[in-house]
Amino acid sequence: MPYSHILLQVEAGGIALLTVNRPEKLNALSAAVIAELDEAFTAIAADPAIRAVILTGAGEKAFVAGADIRELAEISAYEARTTALRGQAVFRKIETCGKPVVAAVNGFALGGGMELAMACTVRFASENARMGQPEVKLGLTPGYGGSQRLPRLVGRGRAMELLLAGDAIPAAEASRIGLVNEVVPQAQLLDHCRAWLAKVLANAPLALALTMEAVDVGLSCGFEEGQRFEAAAFGLSAATEDRREGTRAFLEKRRAVFEGK
Repeated sequence: MPYSHILLQVEAGGIALLTVNRPEKLNALSAAVIAELDEAFTAIAADPAIRAVILTGAGEKAFVAGADIRELAEISAYEARTTALRGQAVFRKIETCGKPVVAAVNGFALGGGMELAMACTVRFASENARMGQPEVKLGLTPGYGGSQRLPRLVGRGRAMELLLAGDAIPAAEASRIGLVNEVVPQAQLLDHCRAWLAKVLANAPLALALTMEAVDVGLSCGFEEGQRFEAAAFGLSAATEDRREGTRAFLEKRRAVFEGK
């Protein structure tokens, strides 16, 4: 379907490139953008032809520079809570869509933009990227999961440092503390994401989905529940045609051809 604030195209190999397309506003997350992300990821999750997603921002300055401040300036307490719940639900949909989602952080990723990147499976950043949660500088708190995902990614101390000071950090520092997986030149960013996904998508699709779900369950519910889910996922994966193909290919010393069955 056509969108007004995002671009969605499916490339070779089943990789969808989703671009937040408001470069004149540094790709700020308005309510309309959140709604279109919701629609897009609902479609992506249901489309078997799409196996993975690269999420980025239009232009060379910003991934997503944050929320739309004009909207925030006029928001009531009730509207703010509703807005936060809506954004959290959409970002959770991204996080649990069952397909790898790579954030190609090509510039500023601030506030809601950093929260969007953290909802992705992995994050690769260009050398000019800057990331931060500056909400306290506006008299606000993070609303789209930043206070929850950031400690899980970088630890409590580092998260508190970023959340309470509200400062943006460069890509190299984000990589050092584990906020992004790797930093590459901006001109190579999308190709780097595609190359990583090509390696990932050579593996068994059902095993990939179950592995991502096992990590999510463990982080959400704790170690013991995660262990139980892992055992169940291991059993499910053992019942697939992909397991039979993968083990057979290993023993026959050939490349496995997985069909997601």
